[in-house]
Amino acid sequence: MSKGKVLVVGSNATRIEIQGERTGPTGQYLNETVVPVMAMIDAGYDVVLATPDGTRPHIDPASDSAQHFGGDEKAFQRARTFFESDASMNNVRTLRSVIEAGLGDYFGVFVPGGQAPVVDLMQDAELGEILRYFHTSKKPTALLCHGPIASLAALPDARGYRAALIAGDGAKAAELGKGWQYTGYKMTVFSASEEKPIEQHILHGKLYFTMPDALQMAGGDVTTGADFEPNVIIDRELITGQNPRSDHPIASALIAALERASVPA
Repeated sequence: MSKGKVLVVGSNATRIEIQGERTGPTGQYLNETVVPVMAMIDAGYDVVLATPDGTRPHIDPASDSAQHFGGDEKAFQRARTFFESDASMNNVRTLRSVIEAGLGDYFGVFVPGGQAPVVDLMQDAELGEILRYFHTSKKPTALLCHGPIASLAALPDARGYRAALIAGDGAKAAELGKGWQYTGYKMTVFSASEEKPIEQHILHGKLYFTMPDALQMAGGDVTTGADFEPNVIIDRELITGQNPRSDHPIASALIAALERASVPA
């Protein structure tokens, strides 16, 4: 018997802006998506995947290897098969349809990373509505790697905030960052130093802003640990993980929080 439902929010982005008015390839990281989802299902929860346009997230080719599964080829193949064939990864809904059907049945929400959330989720008004509900309801809200940047969708003008970051207008961004529900929360996110090899070897260019700066400017209390070492921070209902290697630890932290959560109204 199911213990309840968890909402997983994915991105539909396939390209990300880089300095010089260019774009580079992006997507959702495979391990960051499926490792927590498989763990939640094994723990007895039903998972509902939703994206802005209702199609499956694009998997970033940079994550599509056994490297992100500790070099375990069998674990990688299980993850790939799960993403391709499991019903939870294929019966995708739109964020709007999830809102219209009601959020009260969900125990928690999870946003995996890869750089894709930096493109669409961090400025998605429907995700902002969802996050404000989970915050007000004090239900577990977990975000991994670049996923924490999606929490900025809850800003009053998330689209304007992102535009100010890209324009390098710190004063405007600071003004638009006021009123964020996570101001003062302790959190972590993919660090600027971890981003550098991605920029150098995959994007061949620099992003317009760093993830810690974007969260700090809105009032987040951001700290990052050693590069590419597991790091999870929990503050009230918010659970954040720093990087791809935080996939198993954030799954454990989220499941523990779900177990403590009250049955939804």
